[in-house]
Amino acid sequence: MGPGVLINLLHGLRFGSHPQVLVGLNKADDAAVFRISDTQALVQTVDFFPPIVDDPYDYGYIAAVNALSDIYAMGAEPAMAMAIAAMPADLPVEIIQQIMQGGIDAIQHAGAVVVGGHTITDSEPKYGLCVTGFVHPDKMAIKSNITEGQCILLSKPLGTGIITTAAKQDLIDGATLSAAVSSMKQLNLMASKTAMAHNVRCMTDVTGFGLIGHLLEMTADTNFTAEIAIQFIHMLPGALDYAAAGVVPGGLRRNREHYEASGLVTVDSTIPSHFIDVLYDPQTSGGLLVTVTADECHNLIVAGEALGITYVHIGKITTGRGVTVIQ
Repeated sequence: MGPGVLINLLHGLRFGSHPQVLVGLNKADDAAVFRISDTQALVQTVDFFPPIVDDPYDYGYIAAVNALSDIYAMGAEPAMAMAIAAMPADLPVEIIQQIMQGGIDAIQHAGAVVVGGHTITDSEPKYGLCVTGFVHPDKMAIKSNITEGQCILLSKPLGTGIITTAAKQDLIDGATLSAAVSSMKQLNLMASKTAMAHNVRCMTDVTGFGLIGHLLEMTADTNFTAEIAIQFIHMLPGALDYAAAGVVPGGLRRNREHYEASGLVTVDSTIPSHFIDVLYDPQTSGGLLVTVTADECHNLIVAGEALGITYVHIGKITTGRGVTVIQ
């Protein structure tokens, strides 16, 4: 669902409350958090989607990595997962096994375990997982926990939605697609651990609402602006070229239309429109978006590099409202 449809849907529902729920639906975040004790809280999320790549194993692996990212975005560690699968009746069992094995292997790579799940028959394949993890209640990362002067860092390049759209239209070469698949298969495990070790307490993963949409979630109901510089934002090979050619997913257009209509996005008029398109691109298994104090910014980047994590300093938190994009 696009952001506008989802907001309207949620506004029409009446949810209950519970004193042990630390993070729920009162403010946008990546996963629910339920306090178990003074030193432990349960973190839970669910995510699934249709195939975005042709290889069934890669599809399952990416779906699992994507689901795990919500746990990592809370600063938590995953423990177990339940698979969700909707598969056509005529799809060969061997293909379904490859999808599920990809998910199982990704979860195991994360140090967790798949313990069960649920399947139904559907005309279009859909696969994902419900992931459960744990975090100390006083040490979790909250999406809106931002303060003035913090640096904004991003751990993966943008453009997966554009690249996979080009692949569906048979417009892409193998090397360009491979770079996007490799990025989507990269766990946010070490990116999260490194961030938490450098006192990060504001973190989210960039997924369906695009970079600008998730920055707006960070700054919502605050007196702060996320100011980002287009020159520092890393993009996957080919993403800009396809965007310039109009090869973009429908979700990108919905994101851009909704968020630009909000009046909360200010863009330097000299930046080409297709550059801005990439900032609205719905990501699958995108990177972590974090804010960190200026004193820890360089240290986090260096620590990430030592572990193969490319944290890029893309902007800063300032007073104001919404998101500002500069050259």
